Amino acid sequence: MAGLIPQSFIDDLLDRLDIVEVIDRRVSLKKSGKNYTACCPFHDEKTPSFSVNQEKQFYYCFGCGAGGNALGFLMDYERMEFPRAVEALADAAGLEVPKEALAFREQPQTKKNIYTILEKAAAFYSDQLKQHPQKQVAVDYLKKRGLSGEIARDFDIGYAPPGWDNLLKHLGQNEEDRQLLIDGGMLIEKEEENKLYDRFRDRIIFPIRDNRGRIIAFGGRVLGDDKPKYLNSPETPVFHKSKELYGLYQSRKSNRQLQRLLIVEGYMDVVALAQHGINWAAATLGTATSTDHLTRVFRQCPEVVFCFDGDDAGRKAAVRALESALPAMEDGRQAKFLFLPQGEDPDSMVRDVGANNFIRLIDKAEPLEQYLFNAQAEGLDLNSLDGRARLTTMAAPLINKLPNGVFKELMWESLAERTGLSRNKLSEILSQHQANHADQQPDNRKSREKNSNNYPDAPPEYYQDDSAAPDNPSIRPVKNPKQRPALETVLEPHSDKALYAIGILTLFPNLGSRLDGRQLPNPEQENRLTLLNELLALVYKRPDSSTHMILGHWLEAPWKGLIEQGLSAASLFDSNMVAETDPETELSETVSYLSKQFKQADLTLQVDKLAAEGYGQLSKEKLQQLNQLIKQKHEL
Repeated sequence: MAGLIPQSFIDDLLDRLDIVEVIDRRVSLKKSGKNYTACCPFHDEKTPSFSVNQEKQFYYCFGCGAGGNALGFLMDYERMEFPRAVEALADAAGLEVPKEALAFREQPQTKKNIYTILEKAAAFYSDQLKQHPQKQVAVDYLKKRGLSGEIARDFDIGYAPPGWDNLLKHLGQNEEDRQLLIDGGMLIEKEEENKLYDRFRDRIIFPIRDNRGRIIAFGGRVLGDDKPKYLNSPETPVFHKSKELYGLYQSRKSNRQLQRLLIVEGYMDVVALAQHGINWAAATLGTATSTDHLTRVFRQCPEVVFCFDGDDAGRKAAVRALESALPAMEDGRQAKFLFLPQGEDPDSMVRDVGANNFIRLIDKAEPLEQYLFNAQAEGLDLNSLDGRARLTTMAAPLINKLPNGVFKELMWESLAERTGLSRNKLSEILSQHQANHADQQPDNRKSREKNSNNYPDAPPEYYQDDSAAPDNPSIRPVKNPKQRPALETVLEPHSDKALYAIGILTLFPNLGSRLDGRQLPNPEQENRLTLLNELLALVYKRPDSSTHMILGHWLEAPWKGLIEQGLSAASLFDSNMVAETDPETELSETVSYLSKQFKQADLTLQVDKLAAEGYGQLSKEKLQQLNQLIKQKHEL
């Protein structure tokens, strides 16, 4: 690869990826509180001590001290060199690695600025719901829908008042901010008419948060007669509607162990259900539920329930959801389908029947295995040979979309029982169907190769054989990760103050900006102090730094090892990576302690140097200097 990979590109790449998804493709993770755990792939253990923090986007093993971001994990797990690991992750994120430093320019900073402007927009809309002269229209609407102030607060619900330029006037004070509002989808620009105006006007506003809690877009429900009734932000550098679910972040936040997720069709459904205590619902954003959606959801909980209207449109949407769900149905996962009476939606239904009765309806929802066969058998006479033949040709290709595993085998057995055909005969019919389908689409293989990026960051050569290729996501590649010894027991936690400060700064980079760019003396150019000073300088210069970005800056020896030692030294965290003490206080006191130690050492050196000359030989000026140094030393 010609030229260095720009650090800005690496920062943006890590910002786009979810470390849980990267690691879970290689090591099976289980949800444990706020984090995900597994037996560590880097040392031999029987009790899981390997923890992945989705919020901060890093992993750490409490058994051997291995730690880092998604890029570092790939380098150690796949035994990849740095450039190859970057290329693999870039492929997964749909990015092209720039060959020259100028090729990437300032896109990562632009994205961070968009996040910031969207947070400000959310705060503006929230204030309007409380302060605008016409707020009562919005307040009355929310009360009519049965929503409390607490629920409005939990979901950051706001109000975009009537008018073409409320947000523009409030946040678009300069050209840079106006461009950020355009890039973030908040303003509509019509260059041919030289017009710039607010996208959301006279609407209830629903901020949309991503998996990490960042506001990435908005949805608006009209209060007047404007169309459309619901309006979403457009696709932007930070918002891709086919990958996001409204309310998923709040569901995870409200449930330490999310057991199931109800997928509905609108913001108001999610919020109304939460108002009634059903705080485990999410909604798609104007798109059909995709396999990407479900793959992400199943990493949060083992069960998904799709909720649809009972009309024709709802039935068609259910078929699409079924087809999207099948590739994600690994063993241990469950999907169900709930159809409401015509004219009802979750919002109206939960108000009519109450939360307990609505939950009973959810409990009785139709499991995927039943719905698949019932939907395909609709209108068929299964007592006839023709009916059973048609069921076979329609159901077999769907079953074949399931990942290899016990569930898939049971589905084949169920089809065999329903049709009276042997398993071998079903395989023959499926093969014939696939051959006919391939004849109708001669470019199918090229298309498949082009779209084989479901798991692109694990190249084909890393799989044992074709049956374990990326089309079978339940099978993980067999690797030989770098192994390391278990950590020795630390008898005196925090004994190495420099490593301790490195660990805290890595986990809480925003605290560094409060130290005013402080630097510590390092006359011996000791590695730990060199790294600590560089960390202090980086987080002061870039207060928006994140844990995974810091880990991406120091991937090589000896720095990576020092950061791992720092994470181990920062034992203010328990095994679930939850702060037990105040990290800001710990960092401030630790840096002050180190600064004081260096000052004491420097003063001691100067005192010893003067004392070596002999007190009787010192001039009056040097005696005064010695007394002053001794006084300063005692005052520290």
